[in-house]
Amino acid sequence: MGPFMRLKALLILAVALLGGALAAPASAQIEVDVNQGAIKPMPVAIPDFSGAQRGAEIAQVISGNLERSGLFQPLNVASVADKLMDVNVQPRFPDWQATGAQALVNGQVTVESDGRLRVDFRLWDVYAQQQLLGLQFTSTPENWRRVAHKISDAVYERLTGEKGYFDTRVAFVAESGGKLSRIKRLAIMDQDGANPQYLTDGSYIVMTPRFSSTSQEITYMALRPTGSSIYLFNLQTGRQETVGRFPGMVFAPRFSPDGGKVAFSVEKGGNSDIYVMDLRSRSSTRITTDPSIDTSPSFSPDGSKIVFNSDRGGQAQIYMMNADGSGVRRISFGGGRYTTPVWSPRGDFVAFTKQTGGEFHIGVMRTDGSDERLLTTSYLDEGPTWAPNGRVLMFFRESPGGSSKLWTVDVTGRILRPAPYPGAASDPAWSPLLD
Repeated sequence: MGPFMRLKALLILAVALLGGALAAPASAQIEVDVNQGAIKPMPVAIPDFSGAQRGAEIAQVISGNLERSGLFQPLNVASVADKLMDVNVQPRFPDWQATGAQALVNGQVTVESDGRLRVDFRLWDVYAQQQLLGLQFTSTPENWRRVAHKISDAVYERLTGEKGYFDTRVAFVAESGGKLSRIKRLAIMDQDGANPQYLTDGSYIVMTPRFSSTSQEITYMALRPTGSSIYLFNLQTGRQETVGRFPGMVFAPRFSPDGGKVAFSVEKGGNSDIYVMDLRSRSSTRITTDPSIDTSPSFSPDGSKIVFNSDRGGQAQIYMMNADGSGVRRISFGGGRYTTPVWSPRGDFVAFTKQTGGEFHIGVMRTDGSDERLLTTSYLDEGPTWAPNGRVLMFFRESPGGSSKLWTVDVTGRILRPAPYPGAASDPAWSPLLD
């Protein structure tokens, strides 16, 4: 049984607010305005956590998470005399002010009598000389990275006012081999690129993995010489099962918000329509009947509507409909082809791939089609997936003659970065926050 299957069995996280032993949180401290026109990263000091085990590694993971968000600038604090401070002692704030840090994160790792790790940390406003946050996490030793991600999320939320997204994983298609003999395996990793694992053996092609928003379960398309199938993969048990047999090629599956249904497309005779299957009864309902290509369904967060793309107007555009297939209306009207729409978990935007002028873009628009914004431009950008906080998107980018790579961009388009996975990859799918 692999580590990804033992996730809940191994991890016990206890979180407790540390009382006002040092300083009460202030009411108007530093914060990052994520909506300002030009974001200047906040300087933050994150010295190694004190203690016998994993203190340096935990601090490094926190630094990496915050730096990759584009909102924070972790500083080099090797020369600060106070860097080995006790977590229960107030910092010498002038030492930290001299570094230019606006925020300070310090912590301590303790090994409990049962072998578990207890990690205490505090977040400080350096110039106000006040504690902003104090938390304690307890975990099995092998899950120290998750503790670091939990701390990263807590710091991110306290300083931005938005939920973090670091204690998550990404499913994707790991690619290897030449163009004519490409091997595509289902893979998964932590959002920071750690702990990559292959979930299929490469004997068949895997496409479009999608996470459930309520559980650690993935649905994906498997393509074999005999045809295509849609699978469900439970990451905690390792169980894989098909959702049934259909007369034609099945593709583009995606869970409903409650995890109880899967929407997908079935192609037969050059026409494709969207179906929805109830996973409890395994009964399926065809919800589009237009003689065109209807595909890439994505539910609204409340499950009442579905966004999809269709060429019923002569070219691929984005359409909206009720979850039962009624009330179809087009929402995209710009030039070019629109594909792979996916509803934001916050419900405010639909992300999409757009092809126009010989280039590809990842873009977002409001759910009524207004406020369209193109966030990226390249030879080939495709397949956006939302982080669970609705602030960041991951997608894959391919250069001419090169391999596909994973990238991230925020909803403003200003923070564009390669994702920390070194190999060729496509079709990313972001998990919800882990339990």
